[in-house]
Amino acid sequence: MFAALQSHAWVYPALEVVHIVGIALLLGNLVALEMRVFGRAAALPVAAMARLSLSIALVGFGLAAASGSMMFATQPTDLLANRAFIIKMGLLLVAGCNAGWFHARGSLRKLDALARIQMLMSTSIWLAVVFCGRWIAY
Repeated sequence: MFAALQSHAWVYPALEVVHIVGIALLLGNLVALEMRVFGRAAALPVAAMARLSLSIALVGFGLAAASGSMMFATQPTDLLANRAFIIKMGLLLVAGCNAGWFHARGSLRKLDALARIQMLMSTSIWLAVVFCGRWIAY
């Protein structure tokens, strides 16, 4: 299967497109929710916005993770030797821990200063993941 990913000229670029769409869905919806928490679109209930945004963000994460795993499988040795890739994987772990902590403490109900800091951290971490992802290619 992975040989087919390398042998067809359009397959790998198509995976990259799916990866980028996944990232856009993930990051875009996290930023939209963050904007709501920080006071934008105050007419929208936070809980309803969170259900929609986080559902779409999870779909985006799934797309990015699946396509990223397939791209990784085409050149694991090269990627494991790439410092930007290793940093990206570490940042993904940090992003997951931050999300777990955010939801475990009920931050969406509290919307306190710590919840806002966690949301800013999340966006910053995901932007760093995107930066590292682009750096892998160079």
